[in-house]
Amino acid sequence: MIAGIGVDVVHVSRMEKWRKTPGLLERFFHPNELSDALSRGGGANLSLAARFAAKEALGKALGTGLAGIVLKDIMVKNRHNGQPEIEVFGSALRALEKIEASKIHLSLTHERDNAIAMVVIETNRRSG
Repeated sequence: MIAGIGVDVVHVSRMEKWRKTPGLLERFFHPNELSDALSRGGGANLSLAARFAAKEALGKALGTGLAGIVLKDIMVKNRHNGQPEIEVFGSALRALEKIEASKIHLSLTHERDNAIAMVVIETNRRSG
């Protein structure tokens, strides 16, 4: 059963500005996630924007926003075939456990100035 759906868009210019502020990216991105995104050279800002959009979309899919969730507890990574996925820790894990989430689906896209993420959360709970 679908527990929630969330969509978010982030302008790439936002990441360009954030990269100019020392320590800001480290507040919002898991170290492994940040390392992977920055290794993409000229595509780093697009990658960061898509990952941040995924975090925001997850909050929307939860139905509560990101209140009480540490953004570094949400890590966007790629499987061996390039498919993006979300891994959660700490505060984000607890939020998903609260709704008995069983699976998170993630889709990312970006083009020039914008990055978009869509998240669908599934649960094994029956509607009631």
